[in-house]
Amino acid sequence: MQLTKAEEQVMHFLWNSGEATVQAIREQFHEPKPARTTIATILNILENKQFAGHYTKGRINIYRPLISKEEYSKKQFFGFLKNYFDGSFSSLTSFFAKETNMTVEELDKLMQETKANLQEVDSIYKKENEK
Repeated sequence: MQLTKAEEQVMHFLWNSGEATVQAIREQFHEPKPARTTIATILNILENKQFAGHYTKGRINIYRPLISKEEYSKKQFFGFLKNYFDGSFSSLTSFFAKETNMTVEELDKLMQETKANLQEVDSIYKKENEK
């Protein structure tokens, strides 16, 4: 499931802080700050999507991420790879190398590092899709 830019921005605040109140999240924004109700609505949506949860301390709701930034990033990356490069990492790498004018050495290092990481990520992705 993909997040909107606003939802993703709030999630970044939660990932960075571990947990936060609506007011603490609001304070992280630059001026003009969004309304408290806007942030509360976004948090409600994130809870419905099961990206965030909350507990209550006194009369204050404290929100926390239910999915790690790494897990979300992996899902987004594989979705991007599937949607734009037909799931082909070599097509992605070729496109990236051309667009950034990479040297052969840089490309070789990227391929070696990515191959090692991709094997680990692929097994995690497969396990999640089996659920």
